[in-house]
Amino acid sequence: MAEQLAFDWPVRVALGREDFFISEANARSFAMISAPDSWPEGKLAIVGPKGSGKTHLARVFAQNNEAVLLRASEIGADFALPGATCVVIEDMESLPHEAEEAVFHLHNHLRGRGKLLLTSDRAPSRWSIALPDLASRMQATTVSSIDDPDDRLLGAVMMKLFQDRQIAPPPALIAYLVSRIDRSFAAAARMVADLDAAALAQGREVNVPLARALLDNPPSSGG
Repeated sequence: MAEQLAFDWPVRVALGREDFFISEANARSFAMISAPDSWPEGKLAIVGPKGSGKTHLARVFAQNNEAVLLRASEIGADFALPGATCVVIEDMESLPHEAEEAVFHLHNHLRGRGKLLLTSDRAPSRWSIALPDLASRMQATTVSSIDDPDDRLLGAVMMKLFQDRQIAPPPALIAYLVSRIDRSFAAAARMVADLDAAALAQGREVNVPLARALLDNPPSSGG
């Protein structure tokens, strides 16, 4: 069968509070972002692998607290938020060295008078921060880790990933995949993307037979 022309449309990601699925793997992190007054020194780091829901939690927190939302890689040396009382910095592992002093001053500004939420795929002790004063303060931040997904969370993550792509998968497909793919957020995201691409290319429905075919003959990761 000739492959159909497939367009790589952008994925519309739903990041509201009602879209977040709570399980044992992420319940503590969700509880922590829901009670910022309990954070020691007003700061918290949410740590978990890509696709684990860190961005979703950050958006929920930002919406509930009118926080300024920043991406670490986009912070510059001249960055300043003198009037901020609530700030989220995502992907702290990608903070440029030239921005470290600015974040250090932001941290000190918020200490005792505001809230600072940080996200990363690794613990603060593994962030490549050269400024000793900032490194010590980041390493003293309370950490809430998102664990590997259990069956319920893995299924919910895949369901949400399908919905973000405007795909309504049959319930049997989710059960089939949960029992067969690696128990990781990355594996869930990869499978959903591969199924979407294969369905578009082959003009097929996203269902168990297509998933079985992909698992039997996974797509090449090469270019």
